[in-house]
Amino acid sequence: MTIAGSPADQAAQDGGFRSAEGARKVPLRHPWWWVGGALLILVIGMFVQLLVTNKNMDWSTVLTFLFDGEILKGLLRTLELTVLAMVIGLALGILLAVMRLSANPLFRAVSWLWLWFFRGVPPLVQMVFWFNLATLLPKLKLGIPYGPVLASWDTNTVISAFTAAILGLSLTESAYAAEMIRAGIQAVSKGQTEAALSIGMSRFQVMRRVVLPQALRIVVPPIGNDLISMLKFTSLVSVLATPDLLYSAQMIYSRNYKTIPLLLVATIWYLVLTTLLTVAQQQVEKRLKTTHHRSGAMKNVKRLRFLPSFGKA
Repeated sequence: MTIAGSPADQAAQDGGFRSAEGARKVPLRHPWWWVGGALLILVIGMFVQLLVTNKNMDWSTVLTFLFDGEILKGLLRTLELTVLAMVIGLALGILLAVMRLSANPLFRAVSWLWLWFFRGVPPLVQMVFWFNLATLLPKLKLGIPYGPVLASWDTNTVISAFTAAILGLSLTESAYAAEMIRAGIQAVSKGQTEAALSIGMSRFQVMRRVVLPQALRIVVPPIGNDLISMLKFTSLVSVLATPDLLYSAQMIYSRNYKTIPLLLVATIWYLVLTTLLTVAQQQVEKRLKTTHHRSGAMKNVKRLRFLPSFGKA
């Protein structure tokens, strides 16, 4: 029997819910959500209208040059710059990270100075510097220090615009990659390193077989972001007249004066490439996460094998 005027009776009459104290639970109202949502829809609608109705967009020209041979060659050069700069930068980054964690004070000092310099100087400044290195060193020489010269090359021949672009991008990447890799290495438990050393493994073997594989799972997300950033940084090489994607678009619109449509072509290709790299990064992270969970489960199974069995004769 329900007593009239009780919290349960009042809740049944008004259709609401009450807590143990009898206070009715009313869902929070967020009127500003609706206002913000309406403003966002309005802005998006205006942007879409601009894209569709503005004649200066000239979508027919965009479609004409989207798969133009010159644009596609620039796209391949952009990919080439991205891959080479990342490979060289990561290789140097691993070396610098190991030097940064070394017990040798000279190695640590050299690594710190490298990071300080190449993180402090913008990549565009580095590219221009390397491209004009001939004014400082007309000849690049190979020989014994303070001794005879074994070989020499003309600096302008060796340091082309493409080489200067690779140097500027990869050296900058090496500094940032070194810090990310160092953080990943330090995240691995020192006990694993000590255990590996105790069974007779050398420090190089410990780093290659124990530490780096585990650090990879931590380093992959920031390295993936760096790869996407590197793809966009390659547009800086247009200053050196290197025919990448942006420079190819600039060369075309300098002839036909279709500036906005050609910039849209470059924008579309950059968005396509960054989208593909983002999807690939997510798949790699998912694969590493799954592998990590499986390896953890296998370790637990191996541990269970050593537990005593009960209930057996």
